[in-house]
Amino acid sequence: MVRNGHFKLDVWQVAMELVQVVYEQTSGFPGHEQFGLSAQMRRAAVSIPSNIAEGAGRGSNADFRRFLLIARGSLAELETQALVSQNLGYPIELSKLQDLSDRLFKLLFGLIRKLELQSLH
Repeated sequence: MVRNGHFKLDVWQVAMELVQVVYEQTSGFPGHEQFGLSAQMRRAAVSIPSNIAEGAGRGSNADFRRFLLIARGSLAELETQALVSQNLGYPIELSKLQDLSDRLFKLLFGLIRKLELQSLH
């Protein structure tokens, strides 16, 4: 596998960690959620590092920024789904997810802002 620059990005690494946590936490959901909320949360989580990688691989700051915004949208989607899970009484440790989510949001925001500032120059 050819390793692109995104492997070195903290934002991608934290996103990959979040995927792991989401898979671990959703494994305890009821069986009837296997193709429901559990699958939605997993797709949203996987979408985050996938979009970071795709954007980084596009080769332009404008494309990278656009894919980072998509990743941020998937993160917001995941946060909502985690709250729905908690409201339904499913076994989920929100504090761990929220800590990673907060960290990831800050990293995404910072990288998006950096790319925006670079485009002004």
